[in-house]
Amino acid sequence: MLIDAQEITLPVPLQLPSGRLNPDAVGWTRTPLHDTDRVGRWARRWGRAKRWEYWAVLTPTHVVGVTISSLDYAGLTQLWVLDRGTGEEVDTVAIAPLALGTRLPGTLGDGPASAATRAVKARFDDDEHGTRLRARTARVRLGATAALPAGHERLGVVVPWDSRTFQYTVKDVARPVVGRLEVDGRTFDVPLGSFAVLDHGRGYWPRELSWNWGFGAGVVDGRTVGLQLGGRWTDGTGSTENAVVVDGRLHKLREDLTWTWTDGGWTDPWTVRGACADLTFTPFHDRVSHTDLRVVRSSTHQCFGHWSGWVTLNDGTRLEIEDLLGSAEDVNQLW
Repeated sequence: MLIDAQEITLPVPLQLPSGRLNPDAVGWTRTPLHDTDRVGRWARRWGRAKRWEYWAVLTPTHVVGVTISSLDYAGLTQLWVLDRGTGEEVDTVAIAPLALGTRLPGTLGDGPASAATRAVKARFDDDEHGTRLRARTARVRLGATAALPAGHERLGVVVPWDSRTFQYTVKDVARPVVGRLEVDGRTFDVPLGSFAVLDHGRGYWPRELSWNWGFGAGVVDGRTVGLQLGGRWTDGTGSTENAVVVDGRLHKLREDLTWTWTDGGWTDPWTVRGACADLTFTPFHDRVSHTDLRVVRSSTHQCFGHWSGWVTLNDGTRLEIEDLLGSAEDVNQLW
């Protein structure tokens, strides 16, 4: 189904002074334009505010995921590493009551994001040239810089469930990244040709929700390509988060896409299809996470693998994609 959400081209506050969603903020952008400083300051919605920064780093040898987040009542910081050669994971998660020790900027780019716990320390610093990513645990250290090339476009979307429940997300795919990764005393380069992906979120969420998210990044026929796909959580809102970025230029895919996968067969091929895209994702690894604390439950299958197929760009040309490294996930959340 065609989704014709408005493109926003001027700065806009996400919330009204009352705390409710600003109707003028609903739409999508090519660069971050939303002021989200009020998220987390609406006392009547305490416990519903969710704020996070998640960076994925894709290298020839490893996949790294770093999360700094606040759920109001708790902060979650995570450093996860996958050795692509052996399939071994190293995963460290720290939960801080009331998000103590967690610092997140009100609006993207307005300051560092950081978390300091006994088990995990992480910090993201932005400047005009890119983002410096630092994280460490007892076994892992990451030091890398995700460049922000001139003119690089980043998808921003507001998803409006209702006037009191809404989300602003920035999905920034295919950022060139270099640096170093240390795992159990061994040092690995994050070499040229590696890519980073950002999921930035600020909003007030429903108590329970499920979603799919997919991304890919790499070089296709000499062009840098970033793939961004979403599903289920935007259904019925009039918003989607589907796009492809080619050499820094964002092409919005203006329709809901249909996701199919085998429940339980997580490393079987997935498909994402619509009039403007026909993609197959072939996983090589399934990162599984289950939490059940009665009041908080989460079930995640985040698979890593390769995307192949095609998408139609905004000028009508078809972009063929083959073996684009990335991820596809199925998440069910009660929080």
